[in-house]
Amino acid sequence: MNVQIIVADYLDAKQAREIGALLNAYAQDPMGGGKALDPNVVENLAANLATVPNALSILCYVDDAPAGLANCFVGYSTFKCKPLINVHDIYIAPAFRGHGLSHRLLAKVEEIAVERDCCKITLEVLEGNEPAKRSYLKFGFAGYELDPQMGKALFWEKGI
Repeated sequence: MNVQIIVADYLDAKQAREIGALLNAYAQDPMGGGKALDPNVVENLAANLATVPNALSILCYVDDAPAGLANCFVGYSTFKCKPLINVHDIYIAPAFRGHGLSHRLLAKVEEIAVERDCCKITLEVLEGNEPAKRSYLKFGFAGYELDPQMGKALFWEKGI
């Protein structure tokens, strides 16, 4: 099994198609909501990401086949006065699961975070996604808390 992990080039037509296809496959997975993305999103995602200065995507290939994707955004920690990288999406296609590819994607994200002097990497995970939670714990992620008496941070959203 030949594995290649690369930083995506949003302007490369082949990589742009693979980013859209992998994210669409993730969206259709139960852990991604179980519903296909709008075709406009699939077609234009990479071009739009190319206009976002803090966007970063990592592609994983196995024997030249697109096998995984991590979409990330550089943010900022006011408490540390340093940048951070948030892993917004991470997906491994079902045929390639169980081979440690998510850790290889995360290792690339961590390498970039160290190069950019980031203070941390963040991500969200559904509480029912036990395989992902085990994987993230094994990689070194943990729940976030400032004060144990106040409990762990929760990720909330308000749709607009």
